[in-house]
Amino acid sequence: MQLTDRAEEILEKIWVETMERKKVPDTVLLLDDPAFSELTKGGYILLGSKKILTNKGEEEGKQCVRRHRLAERLLSDVFQIKGANVHEAGCKLEHALKRGLEDRICTLLGHPRTCPHGTPIPPGKCCGKGARELKSLIAPLSDLKKGQKGKIAYIQTTDRSMLRKIMAMGALPGSNVKLIERFPSYVFEVGESQFAVDRGAAAKIHVWV
Repeated sequence: MQLTDRAEEILEKIWVETMERKKVPDTVLLLDDPAFSELTKGGYILLGSKKILTNKGEEEGKQCVRRHRLAERLLSDVFQIKGANVHEAGCKLEHALKRGLEDRICTLLGHPRTCPHGTPIPPGKCCGKGARELKSLIAPLSDLKKGQKGKIAYIQTTDRSMLRKIMAMGALPGSNVKLIERFPSYVFEVGESQFAVDRGAAAKIHVWV
């Protein structure tokens, strides 16, 4: 049975409270919500139990959180949507990422580990051994071969100082880039200019290859 959007939102909230924050969620205000009843009848939550989420609810809640955070990652990194708009738009987009679409997006983005706010993205099946064997459409600049070209997809870092430094070089999403050298520094070309960075910075620049 496919859950309604509202039921997914409630399940996601309960999962975050119980699994990540290790708190007991306050469900009193939700008792009259039809979506809450949908979750109890569907066997996702169990009232009166110390462990509110059933095994079924725990797994589905994890998938809801995964879809939401992947949606935020996609909106932030590829479409450059920032601030509060990321969360709001992510809430709407997550409900469309069903039936395997979230794994395709995860692979496309190179299996990111955190959302734009720094919270972990629960891994999916695509993040296992099969994913490591599958070449992603997007790879860190540090993984490119000498002479390889691509287009910058996004910069993945929570270090604002590093982000400003990289962007000041003109390494912006949508820019064409070519890796010139890998040693002793990563030298890359953007436009008519060349820049040298260490491996740490090169790993933050993700490129469509």
